[in-house]
Amino acid sequence: MLQKVQDLLLQLAQMFTTPLLFVGDTYISLSLLLKLFLYLIVVLLFGRIFKNLLKKVFLVKLGIDEANREAISTIFSYGVSTLGVIVILQTQGFNVSSLAVLAGGLGVGIGLGFQNITKNFISGLNVLIERPIKIGDFIELDNDLGFVEEIGLRSTRIRTLQGSHIIIPNGILIEGKIHNLSYDSFKGRIELDIFVSDDSDPVLVTETVLMSAYMEPVVLREPPPKVLFLGFEDNAFKFQLWVWVKEIYNQPIYMSSLRFIIYNNLHQQGILIPWDHIKIYLNNTQESQHLESSQNTVLHGVRNHPSISSKPLSARDLLLQVAYFENFTDVELRKLIEVGYRKRLRPLKILFHEGDPGDTFYIILSGSVEVFAEKINKHLTTLKAGNFFGELALMLGIPRTASIRALEDTILFAIHKKGFEKILHENPELAEVIVQELGKHQEELSERQNELRRLGLVDAEEDDKNPVVWVRNRLKNMFNL
Repeated sequence: MLQKVQDLLLQLAQMFTTPLLFVGDTYISLSLLLKLFLYLIVVLLFGRIFKNLLKKVFLVKLGIDEANREAISTIFSYGVSTLGVIVILQTQGFNVSSLAVLAGGLGVGIGLGFQNITKNFISGLNVLIERPIKIGDFIELDNDLGFVEEIGLRSTRIRTLQGSHIIIPNGILIEGKIHNLSYDSFKGRIELDIFVSDDSDPVLVTETVLMSAYMEPVVLREPPPKVLFLGFEDNAFKFQLWVWVKEIYNQPIYMSSLRFIIYNNLHQQGILIPWDHIKIYLNNTQESQHLESSQNTVLHGVRNHPSISSKPLSARDLLLQVAYFENFTDVELRKLIEVGYRKRLRPLKILFHEGDPGDTFYIILSGSVEVFAEKINKHLTTLKAGNFFGELALMLGIPRTASIRALEDTILFAIHKKGFEKILHENPELAEVIVQELGKHQEELSERQNELRRLGLVDAEEDDKNPVVWVRNRLKNMFNL
C-alpha cells in the first residue's frame, strides 16, 4: 500500500516537472506555471496596494488634487506591476530579450483578436495623460449625466444622478462626443422655457420672470439673469430665462424651484399660461370638445380670473413716474429692467450711509425706508412703496447726502452703475434722452453742480456754466461714452 502511494506521488511529481514546451533555454512545466500564477497574483495585489498608498497617502501629503492623484497612481501602479512581472520572469530563468521576439509575433495575433481591448487600453492611457475628463468631473454622454468616479486603463466608471453606475469603455471617451459640464468649474447656465398667453405685456413678463430669478438664492448675480423673447406660437408668447448657478449638477432641483416661483409671480400679475401648452387627456370626448372650445375665454390674459384682487407694484410702471424715464418706450424700459435687480432689506438694515458713493438708483416695491441724517441722528422723511431715490446719484455720481435704513421687510428694485453703463453703450441715444430730461430741472442741476464743485469732484474738462452742457460732459466721462 505504501509502495502504491509512493508511486502515485512520483507520477504526480513527474507530471508537474515534465517539460511541456521550451521557450528559449527555459522549459515550461505545470509546476512553473503554478508558481508563475501565484507570483502574478502577488504582483497584482502589490500593485493595487501600491496604487492606494500612493493615491490616498503620499500624493495627498504632496497637496496634489484628486484628479491628478488618480492619473499618477494608476500609471505608476501599472508600471510597478509590469516591472514585477519582468523581474519574476528573469528569476525563473526566462530570457526576456528572447521573449520580446515571441511577444512581437504574438502581438499581431493578439492585436487582431482583441482590437477593442487594445483600443480601450490605449485610450485609457490617453485619458489619464491628456485628461479631457478627471475624477470628480460632471459629464453628459448620450443623454446620461453623472460624476466620474474612477478612470481605469480599460474603462471608466460614472455615477449617475440616480445613484446607479455606468461602465464606459475608454475608446468611447476618446472617439465620442462628451459634454464636460465641470471642465473648469461646476458653474453653468440653466435655460428655462416659459409660455404666456398672447395678450400678456412682454415688458411685464420680462420684469416678473427676472424678479423670480432673483428670488431664488442659488442664482448668481454675475453673470446676471437674462430673459429672451423667443417668438410667437399659437395663443402664446415664448420666453426663455437664462440663469447661472454654481452647482450645475443640481439643475433639476433648481429648475423646479424656479418654476414654482415663476408660476406664483405670474399668477399674482394676472399673467397666465395658455392651455395649448398644457396637455390634458380626458376619457370623455364631449368634455374634451367643450374644453377645447372654451379654453380661449377661460385662460386668456386676466379675464375670468377673480382670484387676483390686487397686483404687486410693477417696476416698469414706477420707472415711468421718474421724470427722467417718463418718455421711455417699452423697449427702453425693458432694457432698464433687464439690468436691474431685486434687493431685500431686513428691518433696521442700513442700505447706505451719508457720504457713500452714489452709484445705484432704487425704487421701493414693497415695505418702507427711513431717510435720516446719521451724524445728528435726525429723521428727515419716510419713503414707502412706489417712492424712488438715488436717480441723480446714479447718473451724475453724486455722493449720498443722507443715510437710508429699512423700517420693515422691504424689497427694492435697483439699477447699478455697471448695468446702466451697459445700457448707455448699447443705446447711445439714451444718453441724450436723459440729458434732455435732466435739462428740465436746471435749478436742481445747478445746486448739484455747485455741491460737487465745493467737494472738488468736478473735472475741469467737463465743467461748464450751462448745467445741461455740464451734465452731457459728466455722463460722457462717467460712463466712457
